Amino acid sequence: MSETAKQPLPEPYRQLMEQAIEAKGKAYVPYSHFQVGAALLDAEGAVHLGCNVENAAYSPTNCAERTALFRAIADGRAAKSFKAIAVVGDTDLPITPCGVCRQVLVELCAPGMPVVMGNTKGDWNVMTVEELLPGAFSSKQLEEV
Repeated sequence: MSETAKQPLPEPYRQLMEQAIEAKGKAYVPYSHFQVGAALLDAEGAVHLGCNVENAAYSPTNCAERTALFRAIADGRAAKSFKAIAVVGDTDLPITPCGVCRQVLVELCAPGMPVVMGNTKGDWNVMTVEELLPGAFSSKQLEEV
């Protein structure tokens, strides 16, 4: 499913990216000053925003993608019911989720769910959760034990 920014970003991804840009402005980043925003579309059509939240100890820091996903779960949305997520940052190329976020996406989203990655210059790329983390560790491995 991988798509790239050779053409305008299709709807509803464009709207989702705009909401991710809005969320980016809410980031708490006093150390890195690197704002990231995410917008997660659920099966009911609601959008859950997330931004990165830093901590001086670094490891308690939470990424925008995980903030949006955890917020949606806390709001009562079912895992695997999400339709798409957009993530944006001030990067040269479209931003990609970190490894931890990719693992959380595998846990909480369907393998074929689109992940729209962009930057504030308008560049974008779309991949599925499965494309972002092929061969991911999942609950299936736990069941085999």
